[in-house]
Amino acid sequence: MHEKDRHRVILSAVQDRAVATIAELVELTGASEATVRRDVNALDNDGRLRRIRGGAEALAPQQFPGLAGRPFKFNAGVMQAEKTAIARAAAALCDDGEPIIINGGTTTYEMVHSLATRSLKVLTNSLPIANHLLEHSRNQLLVPGGAIYREQSIILSSFQNDAVSHFWARRMFMSCHGLAPMGLMEIDPLLIRAEEKLLSRAEDLIVLADSSKFANRSSLVLCPLDRIHTVITDEGINDRDAAMLDAAGITLIVAQTGREAGGASASTA
Repeated sequence: MHEKDRHRVILSAVQDRAVATIAELVELTGASEATVRRDVNALDNDGRLRRIRGGAEALAPQQFPGLAGRPFKFNAGVMQAEKTAIARAAAALCDDGEPIIINGGTTTYEMVHSLATRSLKVLTNSLPIANHLLEHSRNQLLVPGGAIYREQSIILSSFQNDAVSHFWARRMFMSCHGLAPMGLMEIDPLLIRAEEKLLSRAEDLIVLADSSKFANRSSLVLCPLDRIHTVITDEGINDRDAAMLDAAGITLIVAQTGREAGGASASTA
């Protein structure tokens, strides 16, 4: 790729994402890290972007409508072993042929690997989940119509009568921002609205929440604890939080990461 073409790719990536790392730019351009760093320095000197530690940022980022919270890529690397074990336990609850709903999230995304050999009808608002299952499984897929939010990689519909309103599922599998005595918490009003619509189409709500989520708080409550049927978490959950779920009549599944044993299993509390 010629220098001018690399510069176009770099500027396009930085403008789209506001911030791009050197590693991302290397992947996009196919050039070496040293070459990309020289390109970033040259574009910074020309006043076309701003060089930052480990990457580059746009001088005037495009203002896309966004959601509160951290980007999908950032969250994907947090509590990875716990998320994998939790997702495996969640997928084990599914029966072939049944319709399920999976909301967008890095923990629910980990379900795709266990679902690769299954045959279900899956409604999801997650682009990564839909793309992976489309390419690597025989599951039937349905996505809602609506706007795509790049950072969180989800589709949110502002329309009342869309594909969601014609779907029914026995179970909905949901990631969340936090779990507390007042209920399941999220941090963006638009996300609350979309998830309420998904939740209205399912009988049982299965929450996938690693143990760190019990310490998170928000001013927005999606639903009270009594709407939740099952919580799947990891062995890091403390006795107080387990008692909170028990008092609400919620089934608790503790997925073992198996760090020492070399595997993963689940136990029901």
